[in-house]
Amino acid sequence: MAKKPEPESILDMLSKFGSDMKLPKVDVEAILGHHRKNLEALEKSAKASAAGASSLIAKQREVLQETLNEIGDMAQSFRVPGNPQELMAKQGEFVRRSFEAAVKNAGEAAEIVKKSGRESIDILRERIRESMEEIRSGFEDRK
Repeated sequence: MAKKPEPESILDMLSKFGSDMKLPKVDVEAILGHHRKNLEALEKSAKASAAGASSLIAKQREVLQETLNEIGDMAQSFRVPGNPQELMAKQGEFVRRSFEAAVKNAGEAAEIVKKSGRESIDILRERIRESMEEIRSGFEDRK
């Protein structure tokens, strides 16, 4: 039985088609390298986003612990007998401290999210800039 010839690969078929049509040669390695860089940039961006999410979760855990400690302190202070004015003053102080802590923590959480987003976008923006430069240089090389 005669051995069948190996079928042409898609790349070989496209290359043959391009040469038959007198099209310029395509540098497949350059194209793959370009897409590889795009995927690497997406990976770095995703890692930056994940790091930001981890930081945000850690911050939320810290805030929860502080809140629980504050509630515990407040519960301890209410056990102490006192007059109604003292009790109201302690409650007012607790509310004020809680509000200040909430505003501070919200600002810190927003800064973490902002920083993470900025890092992620900067990575992608840099890759877009590099891609545009690669395209420009590709056109200049053909002139």
